[in-house]
Order: sequence, then C-alpha cells, then structure tokens
Amino acid sequence: MTKEFEDRGNTYTIHESKDIGEVRVADEVVAIIAGLAATEVEGVESMAGNITNELVSKLGMKNLSKGVKVHVGENDVTVNLALNIKYGCEIPKVSAAVQDRVKTAIETMTGLEVSEVNIKIAGVNIDN
Repeated sequence: MTKEFEDRGNTYTIHESKDIGEVRVADEVVAIIAGLAATEVEGVESMAGNITNELVSKLGMKNLSKGVKVHVGENDVTVNLALNIKYGCEIPKVSAAVQDRVKTAIETMTGLEVSEVNIKIAGVNIDN
C-alpha cells in the first residue's frame, strides 16, 4: 500500500489484478456518491448535517458527504442519510426513491453491495 492510500482514511479494494495493480475506493467517496444521489431525488431539499457541517457550508465550502454516514463491512455497505425535505412532499415516497437511487448509484459506480440505506428526516423546508 502506498503512502497516498494511507493518508485518506479507510479504503476498500474493488478490483485487483497481478498484471496491472489494484483499484481502491475511499469511504469518503462512497459517502459522496450517496449524498449526490440522494439530492437528485425530487422532494429532497438538502442533506442535513451536524453543526460543524452547517458552519462549513455557510462559509461557502461544500462538504459533499454532509449528512451521510457509511459503514463498509466485509461483504456489504450500510448507508445512513439525514435529509431535509420540501414541505408538501410525501415522506414515504421520497424516502423510497432516495433508498433506490442511493443503492443503485453505489452498486453501479463501485461494485460494492449495499445492504441497507437508512433515512432520517431531519427537517422540512418551507419555501418563502
């Protein structure tokens, strides 16, 4: 393992070849994929995060994995998302669409199997 991989937190091998080398994905990348996929769903206003993430976003710095926690086990991935939804949207329908979109995005882009996508509705945003 090179120094470059050691500095990036947890990484997961998704492809290995004796001839060419290996492909490794950082857990932060899986979290970013999940966050971006979730925000593409109609009805999701934004990702919710802790106070540090909220302060960082107000300073103009984007944290693309805000509101996402990812646990990669030996054979599967578990994703926990905290969402702010738009007022008037049906929470069960939006949640089901987010679960499907996140699962598909992670499995397609990384080849890792997603076992759970858990959603917490942290807030409702009302348009002014």
